[in-house]
Amino acid sequence: MKQMVKTSAAVTFSLSAAVIFFVLLFAVSLDERSGEEEAEPEEQRTIYIAAEEVPEEYLEAYQEAAEAYSIPWELLAAIHRVETIFSTMDPLVSPVGAEGHFQFMPCTWTGWGHPSCEGLGEGDIPEEEKTDPEVIEAYGGYGQDAEGNGEADPFDLHDAMHSAAYYLARNGADEGNYEQAVYQYNRAEWYVDDVLSYKEAYEEGYRLFNLEEREAEYAGSSDGIS
Repeated sequence: MKQMVKTSAAVTFSLSAAVIFFVLLFAVSLDERSGEEEAEPEEQRTIYIAAEEVPEEYLEAYQEAAEAYSIPWELLAAIHRVETIFSTMDPLVSPVGAEGHFQFMPCTWTGWGHPSCEGLGEGDIPEEEKTDPEVIEAYGGYGQDAEGNGEADPFDLHDAMHSAAYYLARNGADEGNYEQAVYQYNRAEWYVDDVLSYKEAYEEGYRLFNLEEREAEYAGSSDGIS
Protein backbone atom coordinates (compact mmCIF):
# COMPACT_ATOMS: atom_id res chain seq x y z
CA MET A 1 0.00 0.00 0.00
CA LYS A 2 2.81 2.41 0.88
CA GLN A 3 4.40 1.70 -2.50
CA MET A 4 1.12 2.48 -4.26
CA VAL A 5 0.78 5.74 -2.33
CA LYS A 6 4.31 6.72 -3.24
CA THR A 7 3.67 5.92 -6.88
CA SER A 8 0.40 7.83 -6.88
CA ALA A 9 2.10 10.82 -5.28
CA ALA A 10 4.87 10.72 -7.86
CA VAL A 11 2.33 10.59 -10.70
CA THR A 12 0.38 13.48 -9.17
CA PHE A 13 3.57 15.51 -8.83
CA SER A 14 4.58 14.77 -12.42
CA LEU A 15 1.18 15.74 -13.77
CA SER A 16 1.19 18.94 -11.71
CA ALA A 17 4.65 19.82 -12.97
CA ALA A 18 3.56 19.16 -16.54
CA VAL A 19 0.49 21.39 -16.14
CA ILE A 20 2.61 24.20 -14.68
CA PHE A 21 5.14 23.81 -17.51
CA PHE A 22 2.51 24.08 -20.24
CA VAL A 23 0.80 27.01 -18.53
CA LEU A 24 4.11 28.84 -18.37
CA LEU A 25 4.89 27.90 -21.97
CA PHE A 26 1.52 29.21 -23.10
CA ALA A 27 2.03 32.44 -21.17
CA VAL A 28 5.44 32.97 -22.74
CA SER A 29 3.97 32.23 -26.15
CA LEU A 30 1.24 34.80 -25.62
CA ASP A 31 3.79 37.34 -24.42
CA GLU A 32 5.95 36.79 -27.49
CA ARG A 33 2.98 37.11 -29.84
CA SER A 34 1.79 40.26 -28.11
CA GLY A 35 5.26 41.75 -28.58
CA GLU A 36 5.15 40.94 -32.28
CA GLU A 37 1.69 42.45 -32.62
CA GLU A 38 2.78 45.65 -30.87
CA ALA A 39 5.63 46.15 -33.37
CA GLU A 40 3.99 48.06 -36.19
CA PRO A 41 4.83 46.54 -39.58
CA GLU A 42 7.15 48.71 -41.62
CA GLU A 43 4.78 48.79 -44.57
CA GLN A 44 2.11 50.43 -42.38
CA ARG A 45 4.31 53.36 -41.44
CA THR A 46 6.05 54.09 -44.71
CA ILE A 47 5.05 55.20 -48.19
CA TYR A 48 5.14 53.45 -51.50
CA ILE A 49 8.28 54.24 -53.49
CA ALA A 50 9.02 52.32 -56.68
CA ALA A 51 12.49 50.84 -57.14
CA GLU A 52 13.52 53.40 -59.77
CA GLU A 53 12.13 56.47 -57.98
CA VAL A 54 14.41 59.13 -56.50
CA PRO A 55 13.21 62.16 -54.48
CA GLU A 56 13.64 65.29 -56.55
CA GLU A 57 14.41 67.20 -53.35
CA TYR A 58 17.64 65.23 -52.88
CA LEU A 59 18.99 64.74 -56.39
CA GLU A 60 21.23 67.81 -56.47
CA ALA A 61 22.57 67.04 -52.99
CA TYR A 62 23.38 63.45 -54.02
CA GLN A 63 25.21 64.64 -57.09
CA GLU A 64 27.17 67.29 -55.19
CA ALA A 65 28.29 64.94 -52.41
CA ALA A 66 29.08 62.12 -54.83
CA GLU A 67 31.18 64.39 -57.04
CA ALA A 68 33.13 65.63 -54.01
CA TYR A 69 34.26 62.07 -53.24
CA SER A 70 34.37 60.63 -56.78
CA ILE A 71 31.62 58.06 -56.37
CA PRO A 72 28.39 57.54 -58.35
CA TRP A 73 25.46 59.51 -56.99
CA GLU A 74 23.29 56.47 -57.65
CA LEU A 75 25.25 54.53 -55.03
CA LEU A 76 24.73 57.26 -52.45
CA ALA A 77 21.03 57.45 -53.22
CA ALA A 78 20.74 53.66 -52.91
CA ILE A 79 22.37 53.72 -49.47
CA HIS A 80 19.93 56.45 -48.40
CA ARG A 81 17.01 54.41 -49.72
CA VAL A 82 17.97 51.24 -47.85
CA GLU A 83 19.11 52.89 -44.61
CA THR A 84 16.18 55.20 -43.84
CA ILE A 85 13.89 55.05 -46.90
CA PHE A 86 15.03 58.53 -47.89
CA SER A 87 14.86 59.81 -44.30
CA THR A 88 11.20 58.86 -43.82
CA MET A 89 12.11 56.53 -40.95
CA ASP A 90 10.93 57.95 -37.66
CA PRO A 91 12.84 58.22 -35.43
CA LEU A 92 16.17 58.34 -37.24
CA VAL A 93 17.74 56.12 -34.59
CA SER A 94 17.94 52.34 -34.95
CA PRO A 95 17.42 49.83 -32.11
CA VAL A 96 21.20 49.25 -31.93
CA GLY A 97 21.99 52.98 -31.80
CA ALA A 98 22.78 53.92 -35.42
CA GLU A 99 21.89 57.58 -35.92
CA GLY A 100 20.80 60.07 -38.51
CA HIS A 101 19.86 60.10 -42.17
CA PHE A 102 22.53 57.58 -43.15
CA GLN A 103 22.57 55.56 -39.92
CA PHE A 104 26.10 55.91 -38.57
CA MET A 105 27.04 54.26 -35.30
CA PRO A 106 28.38 57.00 -33.00
CA CYS A 107 31.86 55.46 -32.87
CA THR A 108 32.07 55.27 -36.65
CA TRP A 109 30.96 58.89 -36.88
CA THR A 110 33.25 60.28 -34.16
CA GLY A 111 36.01 57.70 -34.43
CA TRP A 112 36.83 54.38 -32.82
CA GLY A 113 39.76 56.03 -31.11
CA HIS A 114 37.30 57.57 -28.64
CA PRO A 115 37.90 55.99 -25.20
CA SER A 116 34.24 54.96 -24.82
CA CYS A 117 34.10 53.01 -28.07
CA GLU A 118 33.79 49.23 -28.03
CA GLY A 119 31.39 46.48 -29.05
CA LEU A 120 28.90 47.55 -31.71
CA GLY A 121 30.05 51.15 -31.52
CA GLU A 122 27.31 52.94 -29.63
CA GLY A 123 29.86 54.43 -27.24
CA ASP A 124 29.17 57.07 -24.63
CA ILE A 125 30.18 60.17 -26.56
CA PRO A 126 29.02 63.60 -25.36
CA GLU A 127 27.08 65.47 -28.05
CA GLU A 128 29.56 68.33 -28.09
CA GLU A 129 32.33 65.88 -28.91
CA LYS A 130 30.30 63.83 -31.37
CA THR A 131 29.67 66.84 -33.62
CA ASP A 132 33.05 68.57 -33.21
CA PRO A 133 35.08 68.28 -36.46
CA GLU A 134 38.37 68.58 -34.56
CA VAL A 135 37.43 65.79 -32.16
CA ILE A 136 36.27 63.64 -35.07
CA GLU A 137 39.55 64.18 -36.88
CA ALA A 138 41.54 63.38 -33.75
CA TYR A 139 39.71 60.07 -33.20
CA GLY A 140 39.67 59.07 -36.87
CA GLY A 141 35.92 59.36 -37.48
CA TYR A 142 34.00 59.79 -40.71
CA GLY A 143 31.70 62.67 -39.73
CA GLN A 144 31.92 65.62 -42.11
CA ASP A 145 30.94 69.27 -41.70
CA ALA A 146 29.42 69.74 -45.16
CA GLU A 147 27.55 72.88 -44.14
CA GLY A 148 30.72 74.62 -42.94
CA ASN A 149 29.04 75.71 -39.71
CA GLY A 150 31.57 74.15 -37.35
CA GLU A 151 29.47 71.07 -36.61
CA ALA A 152 29.37 67.59 -38.16
CA ASP A 153 25.89 66.38 -37.29
CA PRO A 154 24.54 62.94 -38.34
CA PHE A 155 21.03 64.43 -38.14
CA ASP A 156 21.92 67.14 -40.64
CA LEU A 157 21.12 65.75 -44.10
CA HIS A 158 24.05 67.32 -45.91
CA ASP A 159 26.57 66.43 -43.21
CA ALA A 160 25.30 62.85 -43.17
CA MET A 161 25.27 62.58 -46.95
CA HIS A 162 28.85 63.83 -47.32
CA SER A 163 29.94 61.55 -44.49
CA ALA A 164 28.39 58.53 -46.21
CA ALA A 165 30.06 59.49 -49.50
CA TYR A 166 33.39 59.88 -47.70
CA TYR A 167 32.99 56.49 -46.00
CA LEU A 168 32.15 54.75 -49.27
CA ALA A 169 35.07 56.39 -51.05
CA ARG A 170 37.50 55.47 -48.29
CA ASN A 171 36.36 51.85 -48.60
CA GLY A 172 36.87 51.54 -52.34
CA ALA A 173 33.84 53.06 -54.06
CA ASP A 174 35.97 55.81 -55.61
CA GLU A 175 37.88 53.07 -57.43
CA GLY A 176 34.78 51.16 -58.52
CA ASN A 177 34.84 48.58 -55.73
CA TYR A 178 31.17 49.09 -54.94
CA GLU A 179 30.40 45.69 -53.45
CA GLN A 180 33.36 45.97 -51.08
CA ALA A 181 32.43 49.50 -50.04
CA VAL A 182 28.79 48.64 -49.39
CA TYR A 183 29.75 45.53 -47.43
CA GLN A 184 31.94 47.67 -45.18
CA TYR A 185 29.01 50.04 -44.66
CA ASN A 186 26.87 47.16 -43.39
CA ARG A 187 28.39 43.70 -43.30
CA ALA A 188 25.49 41.65 -44.59
CA GLU A 189 25.10 40.06 -48.02
CA TRP A 190 21.39 40.90 -48.20
CA TYR A 191 22.27 44.54 -47.59
CA VAL A 192 24.83 44.58 -50.40
CA ASP A 193 22.29 42.98 -52.74
CA ASP A 194 19.59 45.51 -51.83
CA VAL A 195 21.82 48.56 -52.24
CA LEU A 196 23.32 47.45 -55.54
CA SER A 197 19.90 46.54 -56.94
CA TYR A 198 18.66 50.08 -56.29
CA LYS A 199 21.85 51.55 -57.72
CA GLU A 200 21.33 49.55 -60.91
CA ALA A 201 17.68 50.61 -61.10
CA TYR A 202 18.69 54.27 -60.93
CA GLU A 203 21.37 53.79 -63.56
CA GLU A 204 18.95 52.06 -65.91
CA GLY A 205 16.53 54.96 -65.70
CA TYR A 206 15.55 56.80 -62.54
CA ARG A 207 12.28 58.65 -62.16
CA LEU A 208 11.97 61.73 -59.96
CA PHE A 209 9.11 62.26 -57.55
CA ASN A 210 8.24 64.79 -54.87
CA LEU A 211 8.77 63.13 -51.50
CA GLU A 212 6.89 65.77 -49.52
CA GLU A 213 3.82 65.38 -51.71
CA ARG A 214 4.04 61.60 -51.55
CA GLU A 215 4.22 61.65 -47.75
CA ALA A 216 1.21 63.97 -47.60
CA GLU A 217 -0.67 61.65 -49.92
CA TYR A 218 -0.01 58.66 -47.69
CA ALA A 219 -0.42 60.44 -44.37
CA GLY A 220 -2.72 58.43 -42.14
CA SER A 221 -2.96 55.63 -44.68
CA SER A 222 -2.07 52.02 -43.87
CA ASP A 223 -1.85 51.07 -47.53
CA GLY A 224 1.62 52.47 -48.28
CA ILE A 225 4.56 50.10 -48.51
CA SER A 226 8.26 50.74 -48.77
